[in-house]
Amino acid sequence: MGAVKRIRYFIFLKDVFILAISAFGGPQAHLAMLLNIMVKKRGYISEEELMELYALCQILPGPTSTQTITAIGFRIGKANLAYLTLLVWMLPAVAIMTTAAILVDNYQTKNFSLEFTKFIQPMAVGFISYGAYIIASKMVTTKTAGALMALSAIVTYFISKPAALPIVLVFAGCLTAFKYKKQEIEVKEKVKIKWGNFTLWGLVLIAAALLGAFTQDRIVLLFENFYRNGSLIFGGGQVLIPFLNKEFVEFKGYLSSEEFLSGLAMVQAVPGPTFSVSSFVGALSVRDLGLGAQILGGFIAACGIFLPGTFLIFFVIRFWDSLKKYRVVRASLEGIHAASAGMVASAAFLLFEPIDNSVLNVTVVIGTFLLLTYTKIPPPLIILAGLAAGFLI
Repeated sequence: MGAVKRIRYFIFLKDVFILAISAFGGPQAHLAMLLNIMVKKRGYISEEELMELYALCQILPGPTSTQTITAIGFRIGKANLAYLTLLVWMLPAVAIMTTAAILVDNYQTKNFSLEFTKFIQPMAVGFISYGAYIIASKMVTTKTAGALMALSAIVTYFISKPAALPIVLVFAGCLTAFKYKKQEIEVKEKVKIKWGNFTLWGLVLIAAALLGAFTQDRIVLLFENFYRNGSLIFGGGQVLIPFLNKEFVEFKGYLSSEEFLSGLAMVQAVPGPTFSVSSFVGALSVRDLGLGAQILGGFIAACGIFLPGTFLIFFVIRFWDSLKKYRVVRASLEGIHAASAGMVASAAFLLFEPIDNSVLNVTVVIGTFLLLTYTKIPPPLIILAGLAAGFLI
């Protein structure tokens, strides 16, 4: 049995690596790929379990797709596999963005054009639209859910505040919780809360702040800055951007606006977590300390931004299965799933707005959606085709 488990874990980590080098477009687009690989292809978890984890991660602060993937690893092989999952998922993007920062600092990419990535953003919108379609078709099955999906899409489209996301999810869940009598009665388990990971999250936050204030060491302060931001941010990588700009560009002046915008452009063309832009910012923040410090700064920044959400999801997932045996909790999932679908739909519209509204880009969005819906072409091949088209056109 031990050997079988090890083989299964290895296959799972290989699938995570494939996602890490091929998943473009942020958490909503990543969700579509998770459905394809983790649910349909491998059957690590059910579609319902994936959606529950995804909704749960949206309620918590931190990078949604990273938390969802590490939570799947936790479900399969507990904490050890989950931490390995986090490393495999984040390292490719972190390495690319750290390298990009070093190249930018050495003016080697001054005239480098990212024109070949011009189809990636409209393709990402296609992926997100497909994710919304999949969620809605599977999870939105009642008139109440349909209404909540529409309401969620409208609210999250017009209200850009990060706090709106968890509030909408909780509100939708509370509304459908009143339908708890329609749920089957299950044998309840006493909810046993293990506070270890929550305590660890808090202790690291306090220790980093105190150590940074006492030593004034740039690397320690860098970890504290990103760990604090990672503990406060809801809603994915796009929400992280104004926080980083305010702290590292406007307040501390570690990066120029041009350098920061270069990092944002590059991360659009990098697969894996959008939060990997933190490595770009971290490496440039310590450029005056030498090449070794830049490499360390990129990795430390990534650890700081990814660890808070990881600790928090590991805390919640330990008692989630016991908690959802209560009819009120299960009934609330109808609203949470519907609100999640609405958020994904609004994200597709929001991400399409800054893209040039040309016939070509609209065609790319629709074409990507149709390829995902009606063919079995693997998503990585679709992305590679988009990159190749960018070179040719």
